[in-house]
Amino acid sequence: MRAIGRFGQLLGLGIPVVAVILELNHIISLGRMLVMLVAAVCCFWIGRILEGYAAR
Repeated sequence: MRAIGRFGQLLGLGIPVVAVILELNHIISLGRMLVMLVAAVCCFWIGRILEGYAAR
């Protein structure tokens, strides 16, 4: 459970980097980049919750 939570956090930190790079190269639109950023925040938040539950 802790490993899954940590992976979610790392995924949440990696998605924004990819989203910004794709938007700067005009591969995706600004709206799609913002959707990816919201998804990254959700991944990070869920990963943090899972890691917290595993520590108990």
